[in-house]
Amino acid sequence: MDFEMEISGDLSDNSDLGAAVLRRFEASAKEEHQRLCAVVGGISQSLKDLSMPLIPSSYFMGAATPLDRLSMDPASASDPDTVPLLVFLSYCVPMVPVAVVRREGARVCQIVARILGFESLHEKGIKAGLRCIAGLIVSGDKSSWSNLSSCYGVVLRLATHHREMVRMQSHACLRDILQSFQNLNILVPASEAITSAFERFLLLAGGSIPQDQTGGPGGATQVLYMLGALKECLPLMAPKSSNVILKYLKTLLDLHQSVVTKAAVEILQVVCVRDTNGVNPAILLDILCTIGSSVPVEEKQGDQLASVARLLYLGMKKVYNLNKEMAVVKLPLIFNSLGDILASEHEEALHAAFEGSTTLIESCIDDDLINQGVMQSKSRKQGVKSGPTSIEKICSTFEGLLGIQYSAVWDLSFQILSVAFDTLGESSCYLMAEVIRSLVEMQTLPDEDFSFRKQLHETIGSAVAAVGPKEFFNILQVKDINDDNAWLLPVLKQHIVGASLNFFQIDVLDMINKIQATIPKLVNEDKLFSAKRAEGYVYSLWSLLPSCCNYPSDTASYFMELQNVLCDKLCNEPNLRGIICRSLQTLIQQNKRIASEFKQEDDVMGTEDEHLSKSERRARQLYSNEVAEENLKVMKASSSKFFKVFHTLFLESSSEGNGCMQPAMRDFASISDKKVVRKVFIDSMKELLSLTKEVVNAKQNDSESMQIDNQSNSTNLRRALLLDFAASLLPGLDAKEIDLLFSAVKPIMQDSDEKLQKKAYKTLSVILKDSGDFLKKNLDILPDLMLDSSNCHFQSKRYRLECLYYIVAHVLKDSFEQRRGEVISSFLAEILLALKEANTKTRNRAYDLLVEIGHACEVANDGARKENFSLLFNMVASGVTSEIPHMTSAAIKGLARLTYEFSDLIDVAYNMLPSAFLLLQRKNREIIKAILGFIKVLVAKSHVNGLNERLSGLVEGLLKCQDNSTNHFKAKVKLLIEMLITKCGLEAVKKVMPEEHMKLLTNIRKIKERKERKAKSLDGSESLASKTTVSRNSRWNHTQIFSDYGDDGEENDDVTEFRRSRVNSISRSRAASLRSTQRRKTTKILSEDMGDEQDDDPLNLLDSQTARLALQTSLGSKRKKESSYDEPEIDSEGRLIVRIEGKRPKKEKQSDRSSDDNNSDSKSFASKKSLVSSASTKANKRRKGSESGWAYTGKEYTSKKAGGDFKKSDKLDPYAYWPLDRKLLNRRAERKAAARKGMASVMKKMTKRLEGKSASSALSARGVKIGKKKQKIGSKSR
Repeated sequence: MDFEMEISGDLSDNSDLGAAVLRRFEASAKEEHQRLCAVVGGISQSLKDLSMPLIPSSYFMGAATPLDRLSMDPASASDPDTVPLLVFLSYCVPMVPVAVVRREGARVCQIVARILGFESLHEKGIKAGLRCIAGLIVSGDKSSWSNLSSCYGVVLRLATHHREMVRMQSHACLRDILQSFQNLNILVPASEAITSAFERFLLLAGGSIPQDQTGGPGGATQVLYMLGALKECLPLMAPKSSNVILKYLKTLLDLHQSVVTKAAVEILQVVCVRDTNGVNPAILLDILCTIGSSVPVEEKQGDQLASVARLLYLGMKKVYNLNKEMAVVKLPLIFNSLGDILASEHEEALHAAFEGSTTLIESCIDDDLINQGVMQSKSRKQGVKSGPTSIEKICSTFEGLLGIQYSAVWDLSFQILSVAFDTLGESSCYLMAEVIRSLVEMQTLPDEDFSFRKQLHETIGSAVAAVGPKEFFNILQVKDINDDNAWLLPVLKQHIVGASLNFFQIDVLDMINKIQATIPKLVNEDKLFSAKRAEGYVYSLWSLLPSCCNYPSDTASYFMELQNVLCDKLCNEPNLRGIICRSLQTLIQQNKRIASEFKQEDDVMGTEDEHLSKSERRARQLYSNEVAEENLKVMKASSSKFFKVFHTLFLESSSEGNGCMQPAMRDFASISDKKVVRKVFIDSMKELLSLTKEVVNAKQNDSESMQIDNQSNSTNLRRALLLDFAASLLPGLDAKEIDLLFSAVKPIMQDSDEKLQKKAYKTLSVILKDSGDFLKKNLDILPDLMLDSSNCHFQSKRYRLECLYYIVAHVLKDSFEQRRGEVISSFLAEILLALKEANTKTRNRAYDLLVEIGHACEVANDGARKENFSLLFNMVASGVTSEIPHMTSAAIKGLARLTYEFSDLIDVAYNMLPSAFLLLQRKNREIIKAILGFIKVLVAKSHVNGLNERLSGLVEGLLKCQDNSTNHFKAKVKLLIEMLITKCGLEAVKKVMPEEHMKLLTNIRKIKERKERKAKSLDGSESLASKTTVSRNSRWNHTQIFSDYGDDGEENDDVTEFRRSRVNSISRSRAASLRSTQRRKTTKILSEDMGDEQDDDPLNLLDSQTARLALQTSLGSKRKKESSYDEPEIDSEGRLIVRIEGKRPKKEKQSDRSSDDNNSDSKSFASKKSLVSSASTKANKRRKGSESGWAYTGKEYTSKKAGGDFKKSDKLDPYAYWPLDRKLLNRRAERKAAARKGMASVMKKMTKRLEGKSASSALSARGVKIGKKKQKIGSKSR
């Protein structure tokens, strides 16, 4: 317990401070605290004797009076009352009114200053005195510096005290005093005093004076002490004095002393972080350049390098804000220094350099700097000679980040380059062209030693998004797609944004046409593999269309030209329909969104832009309301042509192939002219009506049943397609057309054809979802319609549930309670029974529907929230009383789902527990399973306090269930008991557990302890990662809740967060180890390369391209040396070559190899069918010959006519092999016995012959017998 502990936080201005101190310290046994209580008690008694109020002002004067007497005698420093009085005075100063401080503060300051001049004063007394002086100065009169200079000098003098705690207190007091001097005239002399003291100590340090006359620290040490004070004070000092200090700091940095440099860097960091506008940017920039140009990466430690990196980017940001022109000139030097730190081996330093580089790119590289570099680059191409600009120097530094010396941190280099591409934008094609070429060249590095391929592709994608695909191809001089550059297509597909449709129409389609022209030639030459690969290139190039439609810059100009190509491909190439439809959707949706957002508030647009990347935001900035409207106008003009194509394709293809076209049709209908959509819709309805009449007439004339059935099936399929087509036009239909579609759907909902009925329900669900007015208008008809068509096929259940949801959710908002109850009760049983459906989608939709109805109750009426919840819960609970087990279990599952979703229902659900435990007596497996799942939800979602109150009833009911159930449910009951122990604790469960079931708790405890011991024994990140990466899903999962064994329910959020943090730490440590491994490999490879180059020219490591080429060559030769016979043999076309004899041929001459490659396609594909069939036949034979997988056991050498084995011509010598069987690892005895039969069949004869003999005698006996029968062929080699 220290004197500095807060005791006045809850006291008011007139509170009894003495009593508070006594309460705080009277229980302490320390002598110093007892002395403080005695002093405070004496002052309180004196004030009482004088009839003075016990307020802070009285205590202040009561403590100052004895201190005045003690300050006259230096020997009083050892007086036992001096330190307690100073401590109590420091408590009084913050609570004394300002008027009292200004009246008596100067006198009390002088008293405390005299006492602080005593050499033998205790450290705690000095600290308390410093707090007194600082508090009096801060609260006192600041009009005259002469009245404050002496006390201020005392605080400044103690800033270099030899005791550390005193120095720290002095530095804090100086900071508080300077903070109170801000915007006042006295700040200048106060700052000059600090500057003068610092200059004096620098002179003492230059004179190498080891100690001052009083035996204190020497000049150099005092300089270090003052640097510690400047860390707190320099940002608060006057501009003139702070700039003088900065000049001295530069001089100290030139000494290259690690201790001084560290202190100076810390001071500069504080200056750069604080808001100090008075700093001279030229001086600060000069210091930064001095530090940046002399970064000894090899000599410094990781934390020092990290501090330097932070200072460089923080300081440059500050200089840039103060003087932009001055900062731009030195910006390349700072980037170069950060690059040097990035190549260090220290994890903290390289991450600081990475953060600094990305921060400076985003904050200091602006449009003016970029435009200057672009103009200079363009003029240089025209023949004008000029030096590199600042931005070009910076980009050259970025290119150096791909050098071999950065191979261990290429992942960070790639991220820096990505930020650079995002910042430079389209100007990257002028400034970063060489970087793009180097990035593409790195793709050729081998996978074994290049583990950052994913990051490489992300960086190349950033370049594509910045410069655009057309300029990207121009930089790389890509004219067509081949095996060398095909890997670029997925990167382009993922990152193209803001491109032009003209690029796809001219460049991409030109590549597609060239490749398609070569396919017939390859097929004629029987090069089927090459032909298939060319078709893959065509599809990959077409896959770029959706990306080119992502905020294109020329939609209004080139969409009409592109539509003819798109319509032709939709009709003739079915495999491209999904790509084309998705592209059309992207175009329409983006322009609709932008047009609608311009009509809304600006803040809505801002929130939408936050989720976009920089490239998408840059492309979107080109879109205005006028541009979006013009684009929609062009697409609207082409909608009739697309509707014709879609209508033809819809009716010609199957229903499964129309899924990609329906969303595109809906988007086109939303922007098209109402007349166009109405005409297409009416034509479809007329055709649907005529087909319906044909079906009705055919049913009336059923003379030829077989022919009629076939015709009816085809007609029903066409009717279903027409329904789908009409539903896709819904966004462009008026109320009249929607009513017409509804009238066509109603009779089909009761049709006997399954697919047709499913389409009818699907169409109705779309109508109810998109047309709220239709639902409100037909609310009286729809419930009766759903009741009349309740007998639907199981395929239609899902969409029928969709319709029910919209009807029930709307009814819940109705004010008529009677009608609301009737509708919900009519359909709730159907929804509950759907929870038991075999179809997973139907079951999931039923659960979702039940929850959504609950949410509708929640928001239906704020005043009747609990009433709505209780009504819904009671209606679901009424199904529990059903005599049908199927309905009972469905109702219990519904209650469990509602309880899981809505915490308000937990208390109500507990009231159902007695009834649920009574249902266990029915001993129905289905009901028991549902009840246990219901209890599992209650345990998982309940709070510990509520669970403890009901713990006895839960345990009693579960144990009864265990006694009356099979072993299957005993495991579930045990799991629930474990969940209760996890939540409530073992002791709480033990109190309510009956004596006869205590063995169960003992078993659970032992299993838990065993798992904990096993977890502690698993050391290493591998096992930890395997445990922590398996995270449980906290969302609803009915399969887990009602499964046979299930999960442990909900996990604690703290545990989940702990697991995530451990996984993140493991991933970070793995990244660091990966970088160190990569660094070691690179060093070894480079040393080998340099050894190989001793007789030739030396390897230029400064050239990144040469270094990467050496790395690739050395790794290639290394792989050739390490390649083994077990590696698969693959020809030039990518086919796997299987040698029947198991021997590889000798190396062929180049001419022979080239001639063989020409015929590789025809040879391999001609014999493909025969090879596959023969291989499958042999595999089947091997499977039949072995019970545990295929194996050559040597049975073919067994003689069926006599004992022993016999030889076969052109075969191996006779042998016997017992294949390894994993059944031996099984814990079950019968499985092990089955696995041992194989060994028994091999060793049965030798076992009897060698039984009871030692190993040596058995071997000798065996050798004798074999020697005697050497002439016999039938000996079996074991």
